[in-house]
Amino acid sequence: MSVTYLEAIRAAQARALAEDPRVFIYGQDVGAFGGAFKATKNLANEFPGRVLDAPISEDAMAGLAVGAAIEGLRPIIEIQFADFSTVAFNQIVNQAATLYWRTQVSCPVTFRLPCGGTSGSGPFHSQTMEAIYAHYPGLIVLTPATVEDAYSMLLEAVAIDDPVIFCEHKLLYYHLKAERLPSEALPVGKARLAREGRDLTLVAYSAMVHEALAVAEELQGEGWEIEVVDLRSVKPLDTDTVMASVARTGRLLCVGEAWPWGGVTAEVIARVATEGLDLLDAPPQRLNAKDTPVPYHPNLWAAHRPTARSIAEAARKLLRQ
Repeated sequence: MSVTYLEAIRAAQARALAEDPRVFIYGQDVGAFGGAFKATKNLANEFPGRVLDAPISEDAMAGLAVGAAIEGLRPIIEIQFADFSTVAFNQIVNQAATLYWRTQVSCPVTFRLPCGGTSGSGPFHSQTMEAIYAHYPGLIVLTPATVEDAYSMLLEAVAIDDPVIFCEHKLLYYHLKAERLPSEALPVGKARLAREGRDLTLVAYSAMVHEALAVAEELQGEGWEIEVVDLRSVKPLDTDTVMASVARTGRLLCVGEAWPWGGVTAEVIARVATEGLDLLDAPPQRLNAKDTPVPYHPNLWAAHRPTARSIAEAARKLLRQ
């Protein structure tokens, strides 16, 4: 029996509801319908009165969550698509993120953001928002790339006393499977060494981890050993693990599905260049989506985002330097 990425998210929410009476889920169509992607399927029946349908107003949803957190509850807010979280931007970054700093009252809200592109989704249902939210103090931003992390990191997010942006990638919902749910996990803020190598460090997160691993497998056939680091969380960012990897390989390629300007890849490279320039044998490189809105057409979308093919080309170029 296997568990999908989506099922892991559902199981984590069920466990959080079962173990902590302060937890409730709030979002559009999360009740009887089970959510836009069925991440809350059957939970309204299992936990009556604690899986609640919201109006079509992300601003109102986030505001309610902040108020509930102030009163001691632990809301899980499902935003149907990460793109729509911008409607709640003021509540998230000016209220939730600053609440403890202003009042010394915790704000334990988990905002679940189904993020990333899928074929045909277009510019309004495909964005990855992690860099935007990571810019603001007070928010924790998680980007699980595996079934195991989707489960364990969501549970940890609900337990954390600060607001958490949980970026779950839609492309992984049904395509990614594991044999079982984990019994233990790395803590939030700790990166994972997904594959060991000696020639180049490939840093990725979310769905790009799997593209990176495919590249490492391909380049092994050419005699190269590529080390893959899965960031897991982008705020906090585990600079130590990245730096240790670069010290072993001397080369760094950072890959992200988001746009290049002010992104996570830029932050990783800035930290390595500032703190470990002497470790590098070649200039660090990054590969992101094209700096345009996400296109609808599947062929254009495939060309817009990094893929194993484009990552492999960038890696080969860096290895020759």
